[in-house]
Amino acid sequence: MGLQFRLEMEEREAQILSPHARLNRDSKGRPRPEPECAIRMPFQRDRDRIIHSKTFRRLKHKTQVFLSPTGDHYRTRLTHALEVAQIARTIAATLRLNESLTEAIALGHDLGHTPFGHAGEDVLNELHPGGFKHYRQSLRVVDLLEKKGEGLNLTHEVRDGILRHSKGRRDILPDDLAGLPETMEGQVVRLADIIAYVNHDLDDALRAGVVAEDDLPADIRRTLGEKHSRRIGTMVKDLIATTAATGTGRLAMSRPVLTAMDDLRAFLYDNVYDVNRVHNDFIKSMKILRELYYYFLDHDDHWEELIAYPADTPRHDKVCDFIAGMTDRYALDLYVEIFFPKPWSVL
Repeated sequence: MGLQFRLEMEEREAQILSPHARLNRDSKGRPRPEPECAIRMPFQRDRDRIIHSKTFRRLKHKTQVFLSPTGDHYRTRLTHALEVAQIARTIAATLRLNESLTEAIALGHDLGHTPFGHAGEDVLNELHPGGFKHYRQSLRVVDLLEKKGEGLNLTHEVRDGILRHSKGRRDILPDDLAGLPETMEGQVVRLADIIAYVNHDLDDALRAGVVAEDDLPADIRRTLGEKHSRRIGTMVKDLIATTAATGTGRLAMSRPVLTAMDDLRAFLYDNVYDVNRVHNDFIKSMKILRELYYYFLDHDDHWEELIAYPADTPRHDKVCDFIAGMTDRYALDLYVEIFFPKPWSVL
């Protein structure tokens, strides 16, 4: 099959998308050159590779906020990635940005997350000599760890968006663009990530009884809305309308909505993430990962290397990759198997 279908799609893309969008044909390419697909454009192929990866499937058993939730309706890293992708694609479509690029970044942005959420990240950052950040690990996953050392060979733009999506508690819309993704699509994912987690983490906290609706400050409810869907809609519509009005190619939000969004994030840190009921479980999970890390520095039992590492790869790097790739339940089961005594049976 010839390349005419893909070439026709590229031409339509150039006619339809905004001047601020990153076109497939303008991609800076892949780490390893490879033949083009006859029917899929590069960013579509990246999205498909991420969806079909083992690491992406494991996200369904990794903590978002509540540790190893048994309830059917709590978010996991996988559902978080899907919600970010949905929000980001809505924004990208309305602003005439590249939806496939946006979706690929959104689906891949948390591939490097540890078991037990940010508690696991804190442990590996403490123990690994080179430190640990989930966004760097996400890039390591797609560049090296997937496909037994081949990696996914993603485009520069998707890799850049994955590496630079994280924001911590920094400004939601910083004045200084240094450190932000180089594409507007990557910047949309970064903001969609915040919109997703401040809303779904609040929704999960309400479901768990950690906070009540009336605990949310009145000015936040008044500005963003009383219900989950209304709050998301307010943020997304405000972002789209304000950005479109500027015409500058920079994302923007109105001051009232941006302030309320920042206040909601602060509310979650003070009333959900750092409260004893949630935080104490993460202290326990940090102990589990810390002991597993030290154990595997000295033991090869239960050990299954992710790839055929180069001979000079430090043991710390291998252990860090192994721990980071675990799901919550695998880490818990492995801890019990290694450290808990087993009943002795005499026949």
